[in-house]
Amino acid sequence: MPGSASAATGQFRYSYTTEEGYEAVGFLNDPAGGRCVNLRGPGSEPGSFSRAPKNRTDATAIVFLRPDCEGDVYYALPPGAGAGDRLLMRSVVFS
Repeated sequence: MPGSASAATGQFRYSYTTEEGYEAVGFLNDPAGGRCVNLRGPGSEPGSFSRAPKNRTDATAIVFLRPDCEGDVYYALPPGAGAGDRLLMRSVVFS
């Protein structure tokens, strides 16, 4: 009997700026493990990064500077950890 895909329990929060220039908060509730998620933000324009992640899940979140969890610029956030506005990101995957 095949098992279900693992999921991180909890919420992952982050900030971004809307196309209209407003500050907004995005979140992922109980995100699937092992699946890359591109974060919200104003499209793929340069400088349109999400920032200030708060990992309130029970899994490690690996945030990437590039979309689709690609590239060699990434940062690991253990469960319960967060970072400030200086940590820019466009995608995340949970272990």
